[in-house]
Amino acid sequence: MTLDKNKLSQEKLDQIITAARLMKTGGVVAFPTETVYGLGADVTNANAIRKVYEIKQRPANHPLIVHIGEIALLKSWAQAIPESAWILANHFWPGPLTLILKRSQHIPDYVTGGQDTVGIRVPAHSVALALLHALGPDKAIAAPSANLYGKISPTSAAHVRAALDKKIDMILDGGACTIGLESTIVGFNRDTVSVLRPGGISVSAIESVLNKTVVLCQNTRSATRVSGSLPAHYAPTTPLKLYPTEMIFQTARRLSARNLRSVVITWSDIDLPELNGSNIHHVRLPNKPTSYGKHLYATLHQYDHAAFDYILMEAPPELPSWLAITDRLQRASFSHISSTI
Repeated sequence: MTLDKNKLSQEKLDQIITAARLMKTGGVVAFPTETVYGLGADVTNANAIRKVYEIKQRPANHPLIVHIGEIALLKSWAQAIPESAWILANHFWPGPLTLILKRSQHIPDYVTGGQDTVGIRVPAHSVALALLHALGPDKAIAAPSANLYGKISPTSAAHVRAALDKKIDMILDGGACTIGLESTIVGFNRDTVSVLRPGGISVSAIESVLNKTVVLCQNTRSATRVSGSLPAHYAPTTPLKLYPTEMIFQTARRLSARNLRSVVITWSDIDLPELNGSNIHHVRLPNKPTSYGKHLYATLHQYDHAAFDYILMEAPPELPSWLAITDRLQRASFSHISSTI
């Protein structure tokens, strides 16, 4: 794959070269991808990876995803790669797909949480690819999302700055993420292909490319630990709750009567009831899952810092195309399930 540097300004290329130099000397750099912003460090630098875990306050046994610059480099970072993985890589990379593969000797324990597997992907973002190319073909970037562990993922440089500004060496600003949800994570076990985390690529798209049924391991115990798989994740500080369409506004009115402020976030074209007072704010996100996903985290960031007592989300439709969004919202609301309104 050839990188088209003409898409980037000279100023941006200079920033990327600076970021690469920092990473080569053990620095930690936030950088954009098409999914969310990553908190990147040189895979082979133990001190830099340790800083990533410390900055995020991330458990040491929770593995990081390794980002590489092109498909041809996959053999350097993984071994015993199954045919299905090659098919998916050639079809979806660069793109929001992470493959869980047997790690090569170049991948140390501190990246994989001690597992013998590693998650690898090629990001579809010109800045991320330019950074990888600036590092060189013998380097890769280990990067979780550039936020505090378990909190809302960042989809802009401003989100990273608000959470981590003084803690990291540099933030590469690449604009708003075009997908806005994390990558789909796929694992392989003999002839079985499993989706371990739904994301930017649908299960049906993977099945279509492989011409076989794929197992969905969502909300089930998997032998392989992967990013974003804990019950509570992607969560705002403000309590977030999911409600069916018919219940969400009556809940908001009940809270308002107690002088509690709530932001009501919907996707459907429901008729708004009469909303009295200033305790309820309504936001409508797009009713198409791709557009909804692109704006979800940015919306949560905005209203998590707007002095509301609750974020009330209209439950997504029970359709395969909304699977990744449902997954994120269920995990974002998990810590607040037992609380009553």
